[in-house]
Amino acid sequence: MNTPALSYKDAGVDIDAGDALVERIKPLARRTLREGVLAGIGGFGALFEIPKRYREPVLVSGTDGVGTKLKLAFEWNMHDTVGIDLVAMSVNDVLVQGAEPLFFLDYFACGKLDVDTAERVVAGIARGCEASGCALIGGETAEMPGMYPPGEYDLAGFCVGVVEKSRILTGAAVQAGDVVLGLASNGVHSNGFSLVRKCIERAAASLPATLDGQPFRAAVMAPTRLYVRPVLAALQRHPAEADGIKALAHITGGGLLENIPRVLPHGLAAELVRGSWPQSELFAWLQRTAAIDDHEMNRTFNNGIGMVVVVGAGHAEAVAATLRELGETVHRIGAIVPRGAGAPVRLV
Repeated sequence: MNTPALSYKDAGVDIDAGDALVERIKPLARRTLREGVLAGIGGFGALFEIPKRYREPVLVSGTDGVGTKLKLAFEWNMHDTVGIDLVAMSVNDVLVQGAEPLFFLDYFACGKLDVDTAERVVAGIARGCEASGCALIGGETAEMPGMYPPGEYDLAGFCVGVVEKSRILTGAAVQAGDVVLGLASNGVHSNGFSLVRKCIERAAASLPATLDGQPFRAAVMAPTRLYVRPVLAALQRHPAEADGIKALAHITGGGLLENIPRVLPHGLAAELVRGSWPQSELFAWLQRTAAIDDHEMNRTFNNGIGMVVVVGAGHAEAVAATLRELGETVHRIGAIVPRGAGAPVRLV
């Protein structure tokens, strides 16, 4: 009795589909090319040369995913912007050290590769890279039968940036009296979606048709804001050594209450003024539906502030004006104070 031959495709892995995806990705990646790229998509490793304008370059790396926001992308067939989320979560983290993102790599894993869906996701990644001045130079597509339910996938992203050693933002220059500025978010961004999904489940048939002038689903899935270009430009005009931008905090998991302390020197706290920035309809709906207080809102969600900027008091208005000129919505949300016996971030 002859044993029938088995191919990799019989086992659930379609090499031809993977090759087709790579060919679709190549033109998307080409649009993100920038100085320093020596070799990108297609090789075993991507090559990048640090720009020669840096005298003492320090590399800054970051990695992240999109989390359970992907569950809604699957359910609602909204795959076009989760790639932007993936890029933003890493490049915004790298930016916090004052670094310019240089290149990005992605990891796309699924049980069975749907080339059209994967292309939509990677197109979003390419758009996020292009908007951040960051080259998409490599990645991995893993088709693993049995590892993921049909129609689902997972994403991870990896970013490397560079900053001049003398211009690294550590927060060490922050002092009492400095001003805390908040840059508006696009919505929930990519954190807190386990609670968002519970709120949607709880509201069931009574979901609002629109929030903040958008269809409900569009408001919930709005991609994470990319702060790279405006903040880097503002850092050039208002460096820390000139009492300008002294620290940045990307408001991700843990919200305002957990992320701001990461850039505060020992003995200092951030005092945030309640009502100094508006609460969107989306966050108001989430708070009502979840029946949670302000403290829980501000340690679960960004609650309307996606990036915090700590600035010397004498330069706060100039920095805010620069960021507004560059397209950001800026709120003066508080100040740095001696910590005393209180929490590192407090609402007053």
